[in-house]
Amino acid sequence: MTPIISPVRRRLMLLMLLPFSILCWSFADDFFMITKEIDIFSSVYKEVNQYYVDDVNPGQLMKTGVDAMLKTLDPYTNYYPEAEIEDYRMKHVSTEYGGIGASSFRMGDSIIIYNVYEGFPAQLADIRAGDVLLAVNGRSIKGLAPEEIDDLIKGQAGTTVKLEFSRLGVAQPMEKTVTRGEIKVKNVSYYGMLNDSVGYIKLDKFLQNCFNEVHDALVELQKNPGLKSLVFDLRGNGGGLLEESVQMLNLFIKKGELLVTQTGKTEGSNNVYHAKVDPIAPDIRVAVLVDKNSASASEITAGNFQDLDRGVVIGQRSYGKGLVQQTRPLSFNAQMKLTVAKYFTASGRCVQTRIYHHGVEDGGAVTEVPDSLMKPFKTKNGRTVFDGSAVYPDRYVAPGDTSNIARSLSRNLIIFDYATHFRQKHDSIAAADEFVFSDNDYQDFVSYINTRKFDYSTQTESAFATLKKTVQREKYYAGISNELEALGKGLNHDKAEDLKLFKAELKSLIEQEIVPRYHFQTGKFKYMFRHDQVMKEALLVLGNPTLYNAILKGEGEYNVIGKPKK
Repeated sequence: MTPIISPVRRRLMLLMLLPFSILCWSFADDFFMITKEIDIFSSVYKEVNQYYVDDVNPGQLMKTGVDAMLKTLDPYTNYYPEAEIEDYRMKHVSTEYGGIGASSFRMGDSIIIYNVYEGFPAQLADIRAGDVLLAVNGRSIKGLAPEEIDDLIKGQAGTTVKLEFSRLGVAQPMEKTVTRGEIKVKNVSYYGMLNDSVGYIKLDKFLQNCFNEVHDALVELQKNPGLKSLVFDLRGNGGGLLEESVQMLNLFIKKGELLVTQTGKTEGSNNVYHAKVDPIAPDIRVAVLVDKNSASASEITAGNFQDLDRGVVIGQRSYGKGLVQQTRPLSFNAQMKLTVAKYFTASGRCVQTRIYHHGVEDGGAVTEVPDSLMKPFKTKNGRTVFDGSAVYPDRYVAPGDTSNIARSLSRNLIIFDYATHFRQKHDSIAAADEFVFSDNDYQDFVSYINTRKFDYSTQTESAFATLKKTVQREKYYAGISNELEALGKGLNHDKAEDLKLFKAELKSLIEQEIVPRYHFQTGKFKYMFRHDQVMKEALLVLGNPTLYNAILKGEGEYNVIGKPKK
């Protein structure tokens, strides 16, 4: 006998089934649209490969199409075919490879050695910054792409590679056979004591082994009985692995504290991270240094020191990347780095400053989070911080101004080339923290640059050029041409005068370029400590416990950390 269902119960059952029916319909509709678009894309790809008038590279064609599609999402979602996986791993995951321990850059058709790392094969073979690479294993590198040259130089540790290069002041090309080594580019590029009570750790990236390196550096610094404070330098650190950041934070933050919440579309993209163990440095005063290039995992770190009032953040506003990427395997050993979630620091804020519009019609436009949408959050001690505005420092230190002549000399590699010239003439210099580029040396530099062609425009000259174009466009030029031309002549810069006016700035830039030629990266840090205004501010705050504690307690002016002005 068929049960009789009352009209009321029937309506209730229909209402209960309605959301499920809508969900199924929505899923089926999405599935149909995805299938349809894939079929259209496949048809276009096949037609182009089969009928296009010229030969095309199918692999490159596909990569171009995929890259264009992902470009409409965000700059962090990328596709890597099998041939690029090793490069991806080196840049985003690991810091180890087989090679010679040197970096280079391309200028025109030339590949020039830029950095030589102390203790690695290139330095032991006396390869120098400024050397121009000509051939690898007898093969000319002219016309080769940088990645092709990298493939020729890199190889299994213990094998050899023959390099041919030219050197300033040496008439004939030089040849060196270098035994490749296991190159471990450390996450921590330098650590040491700044004075009897303040330690320093410079962290360049959050790749594999980051936590262990910071841990070991901190343990070594703690062997100094007078250690009371630490400068933790994250300037220029573009981030890396979130898990390494979380582990590293736990060296300073007590067990059980909430550190990061990760939220995405799927259950697998969601995660909550807490400090899991007792810290080894729970009470040491910390100053975290950031700048506009401190991003992602650096902002997780700095943001949590700030949110938990565990340290004072000093420098400039950070980059503002609050997105989490995950590597997804694809067919034929390809991979995709995909943005799967946003992260939120301990206070609940997201530091992401950019909104990515994902429609093809707007070309993947990017806008800044407006002030009106920024929400306030509270640190552990009740200070106000804002989301959507990156990590704004507790103590802001303006970046130093760079003169136009300095920018031009750096951009045209004239200071780099002069350092090569100087290294060829001088076998040694004073210790890194004592070296001074003398006035006589500066005159040699002035004579050197007079042999080089370079020019630049001052901001005043640029503004005048804009004014002149506006006057001409609006038809007023004829009536005031004499006055304008006279003004223009008066504004023209004088290179000789600028070399005198900006002598101190240029001498400092030259010293920064010369010191690593003799004392490598360690020497460069020791030199920079003498001139670093952000470091000086950090030492000021750490050396004044009353000021340090007032900042962390949010007393007076320190209550609101700042809503940055666009």
